[in-house]
Amino acid sequence: MNSKDYYQVLGLQKEASAEEIKKAYRKLAVKYHPDKNQGNKEAEEKFKEINEAYAVLSDPQKKSQYDQFGSTGFHQRYSQEDIFRGFDVGDIFKDMGFGTDDIFSRIFGGGFQQGAGYRPRKQRGRDFNMELPLTFREAVAGGEKRVAYLRDGVKEEISVKIPPGIENDARLRIKGKGEKGFNNGPPGDLYLTVKVGEDAMFTREGNDIVVELAISLTEASLGTSREVPTLEGSKRIKIPAGIQPGTKIRLKGFGVAPMGKAAKGDLFVKIGVRIPEHLSEAQKKLMEELAASGI
Repeated sequence: MNSKDYYQVLGLQKEASAEEIKKAYRKLAVKYHPDKNQGNKEAEEKFKEINEAYAVLSDPQKKSQYDQFGSTGFHQRYSQEDIFRGFDVGDIFKDMGFGTDDIFSRIFGGGFQQGAGYRPRKQRGRDFNMELPLTFREAVAGGEKRVAYLRDGVKEEISVKIPPGIENDARLRIKGKGEKGFNNGPPGDLYLTVKVGEDAMFTREGNDIVVELAISLTEASLGTSREVPTLEGSKRIKIPAGIQPGTKIRLKGFGVAPMGKAAKGDLFVKIGVRIPEHLSEAQKKLMEELAASGI
């Protein structure tokens, strides 16, 4: 119902006067009144629509808001209870020969009182969904993160506990921090979708971490030892002679601990070999000698 244009519901243009709005409402209310359309669900829905439209367009303040913000903006500001607050068509119905006893209670689900508006049952508030950006290391280490957001038009800031090892696209549920409930209903929840940023050194693969290490052609051929970064500081590793590009050296237990578990994954050092782009004459001669010897 909320997506329909109230002027169209009453068959009017936006420039319609208050008297034209009232006249159109009376005509349609007679046509679709439940007493004249007993058992006709389509007529009942139409009757609901024209009453909602008239409740807004017959009230100068609500009409002004509706004209200013349009249907979508208006319904972001007004609940159904707000729309019907102060709405009383008792005299109009009497003039048309209809009673108002229980009509609105029946079609709007109970709790509607002329002049008081619609009183819905307790209704749970909507859930909120947000993205929570984390750095690579924040996701691995866990901890607490401050989150600020608008809740029912008011800025709210909360502290969120981040489980160590949380993965990208994981969802955190913060109970009771969504939209406030209606008519004393419970609030909704806040759902945070984790978005982990890239790291300059590390790449995560499940609970394992990969770090790339470029070594020279001579180091790959003869073997060497090098310092490599880990999440716990640097560590020296041995690189065997003749290692091939793309080979991974495993450091057990230097990866990420999955959420709720103590055992960590591994860190893999992926070896890359730097091929010189420019050689001096002496280097070129040595390379030619190596090539001649079968290397």
